[in-house]
Amino acid sequence: MINKKNLWFLTLFSLILVLSVYYITMPSELLLTSNGNYIDTKKPDENTTEPTVSVEESELLTALRVSADEDLMKELDVLKEILTNTESSVEDKNNAFEKMKTLNINKGEETALEKKLLEELKLKTFVKINGDQIKVVVDQKTHDTTVANNIMRSVQSNFDKKMYITVQFKG
Repeated sequence: MINKKNLWFLTLFSLILVLSVYYITMPSELLLTSNGNYIDTKKPDENTTEPTVSVEESELLTALRVSADEDLMKELDVLKEILTNTESSVEDKNNAFEKMKTLNINKGEETALEKKLLEELKLKTFVKINGDQIKVVVDQKTHDTTVANNIMRSVQSNFDKKMYITVQFKG
């Protein structure tokens, strides 16, 4: 059975796919600007070499992200129901709105922390924030206390108040 979320995903994915195929097969005459010049679609010069980093996520991190996103969507759906329900009190609606705002802020902080740990420590991680508790899962087989301490310091530097940070190594 297809629910609304799956229907939206399929619709948007189909639209992106159709636009991608259209752009690729579009004749080059359509890339002309109004003054007759071509739009620059060339790749950068081969002489300029920028280091490329390929990062592949493990199945564990992907599964954790999917699970966290599903939980977040379920919670947001419940909160949206409260907001749109005409029977809900103003206080309930305000609480639901504040909770939604907090969930969105936490999601943004989680993404920022994952990016920061990837840039600073070159570690693929999954971060989950729940109140003042932060869980960090590192995609690494070896348990290293030095790395764990560096992760904890790096994460804590983003917050003013004391956070309870746990680091797990899985790989």
